[in-house]
Amino acid sequence: MNKNEKGKKCAASGAVVLNFEALVQGLPHALVVVDSENRIAFANLAAEEFFGMSEAVLKKRALNSVLAFAHPLTGLADQVRQTRQTVNEYELELSMPDRQNQVIDVFASLLPEDGSLVMLMLQQRSMANMIERQLSHRGAARSVSAMAAVLAHEIKNPLSGIRGAAQLLEAGAAEEDRPLAQLIVDETGRIRDLVDRMEVFGDERPMGKEPVNIHTVLDHVRRIAHAGFGRNIQIVQAYDPSLPEVPGNRDKLIQAFLNLVKNSAEAIGGRPDGQITLSTAFRPGLRMRLANSDATQGLPLEICVSDNGDGVPPDVKQHLFEPFVTSKAKGAGLGLALVAKIIGDHGGVIECESRPRHTIFRTLLPMYQPSARKGGEV
Repeated sequence: MNKNEKGKKCAASGAVVLNFEALVQGLPHALVVVDSENRIAFANLAAEEFFGMSEAVLKKRALNSVLAFAHPLTGLADQVRQTRQTVNEYELELSMPDRQNQVIDVFASLLPEDGSLVMLMLQQRSMANMIERQLSHRGAARSVSAMAAVLAHEIKNPLSGIRGAAQLLEAGAAEEDRPLAQLIVDETGRIRDLVDRMEVFGDERPMGKEPVNIHTVLDHVRRIAHAGFGRNIQIVQAYDPSLPEVPGNRDKLIQAFLNLVKNSAEAIGGRPDGQITLSTAFRPGLRMRLANSDATQGLPLEICVSDNGDGVPPDVKQHLFEPFVTSKAKGAGLGLALVAKIIGDHGGVIECESRPRHTIFRTLLPMYQPSARKGGEV
């Protein structure tokens, strides 16, 4: 091989190395390499963001020092060295100091150049779990729809007769018996209102969709909140002004986000420093398969409602959008279930991240495509 051929091969080889480095740095998943003592030898940009430290700082630390306490991640690296086999682990909960716990999938493998170096790729499960839970929420909503149809016929009609009879009894009852008759009237009224709310889940009519400016929706919600339940709470806006329109129903979207803001206001309670933040951003990347189709749809529009209230109890969090699940003493547990149904009807997903003093309801929606307007579907 002559010098020119060698030079061309080296140049080509150099290009491959450069492209490989760019590929690793461009990965959306955190990737770290640890040495024989599990000290971090390399971290890509996603790993810097994941751990909240620069690569220079991470390279001075052992893997277990960036975790809150002993974690199977270090044992996983040791296992790979001993067995010399690739290992995959799913749904590991990763705890780090001063950072929210993360549920991750881990891919661990030896690097062929050195038998002691182990590559760990960490994939956050938040998006996958979000989609999985949305499917569960929609299944639960469909169950409520069927229940509402039964309740409307089997309970609501005779309930009106009971209420009417109680009102007649109250009119002719002795003074000491009237509170009992009034109790029957009040309780039958409460059950009737509950059935009315459940009937909303039974509305399966196709929803006409138009291009909606989500910022006008959020501004309307903010004005309603300021005029009533949120008058003593600071509501901050952090909008991306270039955000495209959403395909949807303006009134339904107002109903959904008003429920979220009201939920945040109730979580804040009488806290004097209470604050709700409404934010929007364009986040390309997540796609969902459309119902009864092999086609997928992007969900690049992120709308967040966050607050500094007490947070969601851990035992409620996983089931927050399911019907009849609530942490409120007098709550019916239908508000957030209705929000999930409305967002689902718009082809989107919603998820909650919560810890004390920091709760975020994150909604992802598709953007309006003018070419797909036919039939009201986008």
